[in-house]
Amino acid sequence: MTALALPARTDVHVGAVRGLAADLGAMTSRAVRLTVRDVDSMITAAVLPVVILLMFTYVFGGAMDVGTSYVTYATPGIILLAAGFGAASTALFVERDMSGGMIDRIRSMPVVPWTVLTGHVVASLAKNLLTTAVVFAVAWAIGFRPTAGLPEWLGAVGILVLFLHAITWSAVLVGVLVRSPDAASGFTFFVMFLPYVSSAFVPVETMPTWLRGFAEHQPVTPVIESVRGLLVGGTPGAPTGDALTDAIVLAVVWCVGLSVVFMTASGFAFRRRR
Repeated sequence: MTALALPARTDVHVGAVRGLAADLGAMTSRAVRLTVRDVDSMITAAVLPVVILLMFTYVFGGAMDVGTSYVTYATPGIILLAAGFGAASTALFVERDMSGGMIDRIRSMPVVPWTVLTGHVVASLAKNLLTTAVVFAVAWAIGFRPTAGLPEWLGAVGILVLFLHAITWSAVLVGVLVRSPDAASGFTFFVMFLPYVSSAFVPVETMPTWLRGFAEHQPVTPVIESVRGLLVGGTPGAPTGDALTDAIVLAVVWCVGLSVVFMTASGFAFRRRR
């Protein structure tokens, strides 16, 4: 009897996994289509970080003593800024789904409801990686030259993906909680704030003591230092050795911890939202 029951139970599990994968694929495809149709946000997410990169490099860079060419120092921070801009639109997409009745329709269908949120996250990750590549291409064109080998490149991309995952889930949480598009779009200001108060554009050692303490202990700084150390290690201003190892560990801990917090909070808020 037991031997006959096992295959049936296995078939049920396989069917459930396939159903979940199908739901996730459908919701991701929908989110990608929404993203592609929102041309304005895609252009903003790609162009604005490039404008900031060019402005800081050619307008302010000459006045900033960072020990190396300013584009070499600032590019890792601009890459994270681009990631933040791309994630900000996710809050707006989720808010539209929550307020526009889409979630109510999904809940009445044989679809796993939370795959709607996960679909937005996957689409946002793809868009953000694309905009990050655009920023990197422009940085390369104006003089950014990484010294990284393949392992360092893989490490830098991995940390960027972890950061994108964390910040995108924070955008999802905002989209679930707020009740208007204006409130959802306000997430952009939060995203813009943290990179500016970090080591993205100037060494934290140059900041006032009270601000330096915040800059050194917020999540963006170790992520930037990790990416900088991996991509341009050995140049002035880039951490090496134990300092780089510490930055990588802190970056991973921050990103994984924030991902868990925001995913859990998003799921809880999503279940309670009616």
